[in-house]
Amino acid sequence: MTTVDVFNHHVPAESDFGYSQAIRSDDLIHVSGQLSLDEAGNFLHADDFAAQLKQTYATFDRILNHYGATRNQIVSQTLYVVNLQQNARAVSEGNLRYFGDHRPVSTVLGVCELTFPGQVVETSFIIDSKLTA
Repeated sequence: MTTVDVFNHHVPAESDFGYSQAIRSDDLIHVSGQLSLDEAGNFLHADDFAAQLKQTYATFDRILNHYGATRNQIVSQTLYVVNLQQNARAVSEGNLRYFGDHRPVSTVLGVCELTFPGQVVETSFIIDSKLTA
């Protein structure tokens, strides 16, 4: 039988848009697009790519902690980046800093805009909890 565990940050967007931040189905954890939010759901660091990426990863770490998972169990990442060519170096630096020696698969997409004015990055993940933490 499949076990399901849903995680939410309990921010207004979850009920406004009807989604969960993450859902675990057996060994896989699928994580919705994470962005630069504080714990109350307020958007932070408009137009500052490096600060947004750092906060986005901190937001994502709360999900990892909920599931008792680590960065080494991330198998896939999709990044959505406004002004990709301008922010490519910051993407690379942020990923290397966050993942260290771990290398999940990654897709980076340049987009015209994201949800909030000044939002320049969003990232979603897939985690395999069977992998060694």
